[in-house]
Amino acid sequence: MSMSRRTVWKSALALVATTSAGGQGLLVPAAWAQAPAPEEMIKPGPMTEAVQGKADAPITLIEYASMTCSHCANFDTQVYPTLKAKYIDTGKVRYIMREFPLDPLAAAGFMLARCAGDDKYFAMIDVLFKMQGQWAFVKEPMPALLAIAKQAGFSEKSFNECLANQKLLDDIDAVRQRGAEKFGVNSTPTFFINGQIHRGEMTIDELDKALQPYLKS
Repeated sequence: MSMSRRTVWKSALALVATTSAGGQGLLVPAAWAQAPAPEEMIKPGPMTEAVQGKADAPITLIEYASMTCSHCANFDTQVYPTLKAKYIDTGKVRYIMREFPLDPLAAAGFMLARCAGDDKYFAMIDVLFKMQGQWAFVKEPMPALLAIAKQAGFSEKSFNECLANQKLLDDIDAVRQRGAEKFGVNSTPTFFINGQIHRGEMTIDELDKALQPYLKS
């Protein structure tokens, strides 16, 4: 089911009340999707890919995440910095973030990251994850989200315009639907390492074990 602008604004409060602090949730049965071929997995979807790392890196790591997923936030704040320094910045891993919002509020967070601009996308994602407790699990999330967005350079006008962008919302939802229907993503975070699926939050030790086989000559 696709989301609408009204869904983002009207359903956010109700969903916050029912979203668990764990932030993981099932959307579709994994059996709906066949195991994807690696070459199909790395094809861009309906949006410009949010990428960090060298295009010719030997490993492509794709993360499907939700902005209201606390496991995703923990990975971003506790594990990703080491992943970036050890593998992405050294040319070993090409990292791709793909949007998989579990609720309209998560979609709003991704919309703001996209509206921030390609050069500020990951910075906005980082801020939203680090401050997740201030906006994702509160009774009135929109004022809190606006306050964070203003710190990132948004005005109230640009904030409202971003969240009123139906095409952007549709594109984000299309990324989610593609992940669910073609690649079997049914929870967050879900990682694909050179096409191999890994469900759930990963520690840096688990990532080391998963990445090292692809780095051996």
